[in-house]
Amino acid sequence: MQSLIGTGVALVTPFKKDFSVDTEALTRIVNFQIDNGIEYLVVLGTTAENATLSEDEKNLVIQTVVEANKGRLPLVLGVGSNNTSEVVAELKSRDFTGFDAILSVSPYYNKPTQEGIYQHFKAIAEASPLPIILYNVPGRTSSNMLPSTIIRLANDFKNVVAVKEAAGDIVQAMNLIQNKPKDFLVISGDDMITLPMVLAGGSGVISVIGEGFPKQFSEMVRLGLNRKVDQAYELHYLLADAIDMIFEQGNPAGIKEVFKTLGLSENTVRLPLVNVNDDLAKRLQNFTKKVN
Repeated sequence: MQSLIGTGVALVTPFKKDFSVDTEALTRIVNFQIDNGIEYLVVLGTTAENATLSEDEKNLVIQTVVEANKGRLPLVLGVGSNNTSEVVAELKSRDFTGFDAILSVSPYYNKPTQEGIYQHFKAIAEASPLPIILYNVPGRTSSNMLPSTIIRLANDFKNVVAVKEAAGDIVQAMNLIQNKPKDFLVISGDDMITLPMVLAGGSGVISVIGEGFPKQFSEMVRLGLNRKVDQAYELHYLLADAIDMIFEQGNPAGIKEVFKTLGLSENTVRLPLVNVNDDLAKRLQNFTKKVN
């Protein structure tokens, strides 16, 4: 899966002020990523406010991204739930035309054991027509998918090709990188430690900050992959304050404020999320204008 090396971005779902899906803004955002060096796009991940979208809206988002992309970049589709049978049913029924892989989050809320996580992804691997990127994000799921479980899945199923590792634990990430199968990809899901993970042997990132600053962040990752450490860290530290800011009051409220400043979309989010406060909005606006 060489197409998943480098920088992918977890696309937001832009909304109009009336909270309807803004397909024109989504098209602008897709083109902004492509024009500024991003390697692939992730559709309907957590950053897309997937939990608040109806099935019709999800289909509209998929159709809009596929049409806007026009085959230019690889596409990854988020297909995950804490209901295993629901994921399997979707994998067997959905049209995946235009997509190269799926991203599937570890079951949230249920807090399964490691064996339960393994059995969940075993069922997905046996049903999926596409390669699978596992997604470990214990800050949202309340359970950590351990390296031993990830490596077990990678060894047992050829279509389990990567993990988006978002535990925020560089030691855990290094354990994965050290013990993974040769061609298995360890992808950062944490923007702040993306560069250290890449330098340790990771394959890149699925990013939020990269969506607002695609040129700088994707270049940082490329420099890291090419072991140009000093230049890569210059870009890391350029963006470090913004990484903190975009998550300070929740994702994707922060990155949507960046998009508003860039003129790409409104900053509208759906409840239970709310917009960032005026202080953070001003700080994000000032940073975005300075860097771009």
